[in-house]
Amino acid sequence: MSYCEKKEKPVFVAGPCVIESTVLLDEVASELVRIRKVLDVEVIFKASFDKANRTSVHAFRGPGIDKGLQMLSDVGARYGLPLTTDIHEAWQADPVGQVVDVIQIPAFLCRQTDLLVAAARTGRIVNVKKAQFLSGADMRYPVEKVREAGAGNVWLTERGNMFGYNNLVVDFRNIPDMKQWTERVVMDCTHSVQRPGAAGGATGGNREFVPAMALAAKAFGANGYFFEVHPDPERACSDGPNMLYLRDLEGVIRSLL
Repeated sequence: MSYCEKKEKPVFVAGPCVIESTVLLDEVASELVRIRKVLDVEVIFKASFDKANRTSVHAFRGPGIDKGLQMLSDVGARYGLPLTTDIHEAWQADPVGQVVDVIQIPAFLCRQTDLLVAAARTGRIVNVKKAQFLSGADMRYPVEKVREAGAGNVWLTERGNMFGYNNLVVDFRNIPDMKQWTERVVMDCTHSVQRPGAAGGATGGNREFVPAMALAAKAFGANGYFFEVHPDPERACSDGPNMLYLRDLEGVIRSLL
C-alpha cells in the first residue's frame, strides 16, 4: 500500500514556499527525513519552482520550471521523499507530472477548468486548494471536473477565506463540508495565517497562530496538514511572515499525533 492510500494516517506536506537554492532544499529535506523516521509519519516535500502570483512584479519568483523540476527531482532521488509542487498553466501539468507525486492547484486557480483537466490527465494525485472566495461546499465542482477528466485520487485543501482587505479567516466547517467530496482534506496551516498584500507590496502573516490552526483543523476532521517551513523565515524570499521555523516543525507534528 502506497503512502497516498493510507487514508487512516495523516499526511504532512512541508517545505519552503519557493525554491531558493540547493542548500535550502537539502537542509529542509534532511530534516523532513529525520522527522519521518523519528515520528513514523508520512511526509511529502513541497517547494514551488515559480511563484506566479506574487504581489509585486519585482518579487522573487523562483528558478523556473526547467531548473526547478530538476532540483525537485534531485531532492526526491537523494532523500526518498514524495514530491509536490504547484502549477499555474495547463501546459505545465505534463512535465510536472513526470517528476512529482502530487500536483497542487493554487487556490486562486481552483475553478480553471483547463488547468484541472490537464492535472487530472497526468494520473498523479491532484490536490486542489480551496479559493479564498469559495465555501467548502462549493468545492464539489472542482472535484467533479478533476474526476471526470480521469483523476483517481483528488485531495482538497482549506486555506482560509478573505475577511475584508488584507486578512483571512478560517471557517473550520469547510473541512467536514469538503469531506463530502473526498477522503483527504488537508489544512494549509501557514497560508491560513497570511495577511495578503499587507506588508507594502508583499504578503504579511502571523506564524504564531500556526500550531493552533493545525489543532483546530484536527478537531474538525482534517487528515492532512500543510506547513511551509524555512530555517530562517525572516530572510526567506517569499512568505516569510507566515512560514514556520524549520526547528519548530517536529513539535507541531507531535501535537497532532
